[in-house]
Amino acid sequence: MKAKPSTHPGEVVLEINRGDESLLGAAGSKPAASLFRLKKILVPIDFSDCAKKALQYAIPLARQHQAALTLLYVVPRPNYVGGEYTGLDYARLEADQSAAADKQLCALVVDEVRALVPAKTLVRTGLPVVEILDVARTLPADLIVISTHGRTGLKHVLLGSVAEDVVRRAPCPVLVVREHEHEFVAG
Repeated sequence: MKAKPSTHPGEVVLEINRGDESLLGAAGSKPAASLFRLKKILVPIDFSDCAKKALQYAIPLARQHQAALTLLYVVPRPNYVGGEYTGLDYARLEADQSAAADKQLCALVVDEVRALVPAKTLVRTGLPVVEILDVARTLPADLIVISTHGRTGLKHVLLGSVAEDVVRRAPCPVLVVREHEHEFVAG
């Protein structure tokens, strides 16, 4: 194949041989279909920088596969030490936390997702692992993109790892985004 300048600005003339016909046919065909079929991606958010980083991984995946994102925040159920004698209105506290979380999730959708892909928000109350797995089943999610803070030692023993439990029990594949790692998402 040879390219020669044309008399028209911005154009070239291509001379092809018989052996180049297969190249032209391949150039005009559609790209091969992906073997992955992602339609619903669940992104648990705890509003940490690490969780926002996981969202930055989920957005291009959703764009590439024309999938929808569901951003989930789980309001941890408080420990009811002291019961009703503490003077705290736990129902109101949970409602306030849920409303604040919903507002933050909506801001994340506006600021980070920026209408690049369909996205919805969801706030649940309970144990994070249980709620994440329940939402993954009910969507049903094709992929969970979750962050991990990489705690080790005593912090891991005391605080546990939500990401680790989700990976073990998830009904779908899980992409775990670590706080410090080799980046493959640009920007």
